[in-house]
Amino acid sequence: MVTFLLERTAPLSPDEAWRRLTEWPRHGEVVPLTRVTVVPPGPTAEGTLVVARSGIGPLGFDDPMEVTVWRPPAEGVSGLCRLEKRGRVVRGWAELEVHPGPGGRARVIWREKLRVPLLPQSLLRVVARSVFGRALNRLLRGT
Repeated sequence: MVTFLLERTAPLSPDEAWRRLTEWPRHGEVVPLTRVTVVPPGPTAEGTLVVARSGIGPLGFDDPMEVTVWRPPAEGVSGLCRLEKRGRVVRGWAELEVHPGPGGRARVIWREKLRVPLLPQSLLRVVARSVFGRALNRLLRGT
């Protein structure tokens, strides 16, 4: 399994950073060749299933992730979302944390542990950090 950590400080309130990070369909807009659906649609809660479909046409795979911890930030209190990866291809977990940062900014931590069969760990680590690092930047910028 590969573990990686991404950290950013954004010129956003913790609430706005949280909103941007957990607007699940936007992940599909910022991760190449990926579409994201949410079951059930509507507000996220523990038990929500977030499914990322990656690939082109029939050549792809689903990455279903169940929200197991859902604790949005509150006044002066950090937020935490944990997703357990339940797919056949991608296994592991992801955690998104949003902390109050300096000057009213948000400090964001994206931590993930992945296993993808048949991919060398060194390649998976490089690709995951690159793809998710760019995705995190775009989510926080709102672009």
